[in-house]
Amino acid sequence: MNGDPPAAATGPVTRERLAAKKRAGQPITMLTAYDATLARTVDAAGVDCILVGDSLGNVIQGRASTVPVTLDDMAYHTACVRRGVERALVIADLPFLSYTDVASAVASARRVMQAGAAMVKLEGGAPVFDAVERLTALGVPVCGHLGLTPQAVHQLSGYKVQARDRDARRRLLDEARGLEQRGAAMLVLECVPSSLAAEVAEALAIPVIGIGAGVDVDGQVLVLHDALGLGGERRPRFVRDFMADAGSIPAAIEAFVAAVRDGSFPDAREAYGD
Repeated sequence: MNGDPPAAATGPVTRERLAAKKRAGQPITMLTAYDATLARTVDAAGVDCILVGDSLGNVIQGRASTVPVTLDDMAYHTACVRRGVERALVIADLPFLSYTDVASAVASARRVMQAGAAMVKLEGGAPVFDAVERLTALGVPVCGHLGLTPQAVHQLSGYKVQARDRDARRRLLDEARGLEQRGAAMLVLECVPSSLAAEVAEALAIPVIGIGAGVDVDGQVLVLHDALGLGGERRPRFVRDFMADAGSIPAAIEAFVAAVRDGSFPDAREAYGD
């Protein structure tokens, strides 16, 4: 477990603790949650970060994408999660078209931060640079999100691996650096080749969290329902059903934490090549 202290001994997770984990080579764990009960369970298992994801549109609301999720939805679920958490860092997604300019990004961040988030996550590269810079200047910690960005699913023509050609790889790396330079405290990389994700993690001082990005990053995130085997039969290759060998939800979450920390998740079959 790379020298990780017991969960009870670490105290509240902060962005400084996450940065220190990257420097020490201690993998960061992140799962989604959308309500107080499951947030409490995830927190008790020692997960570092809880993402109140706009994935709630898929797994809670039964929608085909995250696009219909509203800011009211995000604020409501963030408040629910916050009530169940004592230790983990709570991150909230800013939903589709709620940060199209600096003013809207500030207003949206205010809503979810006042609801209980300690960090906000937004998707995209160059188009959100100004928003990231302004938010961080105002004291709002920001997590970026590159690669497969679910809010752009219609523009991307579906959920598929991103940045496989040379120009796209270079552009993603440049945008990752741009987000860091403008103050982003963390970056999520989704569905990109493992070699590119490793290059980004090496290039950045901030933690890089992967989902479908291989093992050579600074941590892993999954949608909780996927990790519990509730994602349906057509689950993405990067998803592992941690409930399959667990006798309970807490045991499955603890298995996820252990597998991320010992480097056994994801394995080669759960990652993408060039």
